[in-house]
Order: sequence, then structure tokens, then C-alpha cells
Amino acid sequence: MIAKQSDNFKIIAKNRRSKFDYEILETLEVGIMLTGSEVKSVRSGKVSINEAFIGGMRLSNDLFLFNAEIPLYKQASYNNHEPRRPRVLLLHKAQKTKFLNAIQVKGFTIVPLTMYFNHKGLLKLSIALAKGKNVVDKRETIKRRDWNIEKARIIKQYNR
Repeated sequence: MIAKQSDNFKIIAKNRRSKFDYEILETLEVGIMLTGSEVKSVRSGKVSINEAFIGGMRLSNDLFLFNAEIPLYKQASYNNHEPRRPRVLLLHKAQKTKFLNAIQVKGFTIVPLTMYFNHKGLLKLSIALAKGKNVVDKRETIKRRDWNIEKARIIKQYNR
């Protein structure tokens, strides 16, 4: 499920390149374990997940969000957080094992799609099990997008 602004969600960050670079196979909504200063900083809305990726650590059976930038919260003083630290993702055990086993297969990865506050005010992350596209697939995506834009122009011009 990918959140939309109209569904009573407040979108904080979006990874726009993910649908261009990857073929999305399955999506999942997960929680993120954050500190207090991180939550305050996220509410200000300056978060970036464009370079973020999801993976596991060797001695842990958890999934982590790596390289997501949550800037420092200025009013937090000495209790501030590290902006690009690994953050634990909150999933059920069955979902965790399914995604960890899937990324063992060559070509599969887990990518973050959107970060948002749901209708209860909880921070959620929409992640996807994806397979990397090659250059030919990316060209096909560009052709399809350009054709849809041109088709919309023709229809708009015809309806006048």
C-alpha cells in the first residue's frame, strides 16, 4: 500500500527513482524505531530517503533502514541523534524472514518507497521487494511515460 496525501496521510519523503530503477513486486507498510529527537525532526519534514536502502546485519535477525537522512533537531541539545544511523524496521517475524530470504536471491532487493504519518499519527515506511531493471527495461519505461504524456495532450486537444 502506497500512501497518498488525500487518504488522511501526511507524506514526509518519497523515493522517486525507485519505480524507475526497480520493478516493484510486493509492497509492505512497516514501522520505524526512532528516538525522540528523530521524531521531532521528521515532523519538520526535511527527511531524505532517496539514497536509502534496506538490509540486514550479520548478527541480527532484523531489517534496518540504512543511509536515510533525518537532520539534527536544533532544540535537542546534547540528546541529538546521528543523522544517517541505521534504524530498525518493525515487522512481524514471518514478514521479516520472507523478505530476508528473498534478498538472498540474486537481483532482488528491498527499497524504501515513501515515509509518511498515518491517520493515527504514527510514522510508517512503505517498502517494496523489487528486482533491478536493466537498461532496456528503463528505456521501455521512458517510452511508456512519454507516450502517456503525448496521449493526454492529444485527448485534451480533442476535447476542446
